[in-house]
Amino acid sequence: MADFVLRPAGREDFPSIRALIRDTRINPTGLDWHRFVVAVTPSGVLLGCGQIKPHRDGVLELASLAVQPQARGQGIARAIVLHLLEKEPSRPLFLTCRSRLGRLYRKFGFTPVSQEHLPPYFRLLSWLGNLFRGILDEQNRLLIMRLEK
Repeated sequence: MADFVLRPAGREDFPSIRALIRDTRINPTGLDWHRFVVAVTPSGVLLGCGQIKPHRDGVLELASLAVQPQARGQGIARAIVLHLLEKEPSRPLFLTCRSRLGRLYRKFGFTPVSQEHLPPYFRLLSWLGNLFRGILDEQNRLLIMRLEK
């Protein structure tokens, strides 16, 4: 297991957060360092990050979960998710991910959501994801999940 600590992000972390989000090719919208928790080495090197992102309609999203490639498989994502779920007990909580990551989030109780049960923001994302369905392989398609309890 990697040697890391979790802490709230500070303004000085934002360039590293933004770079990690860009490098992992996940949704770069709604990045506000105030909402992030970061996993860092004892010397302060960013290993991973995540946030709970509120939407205008009051829906909450577990978002921007990313771990440096060299630090994956060491419990960092799990620690970040558990921390964020504890910090934000409001439910339901949504997330979007590549379909290959669905198994990871099922371990925390998230389940896939059908189109008819999606709030407006996620319904639009689902519609956009379906536009590209034919060109993406099965493992990289958009998956929207929800945690109820």
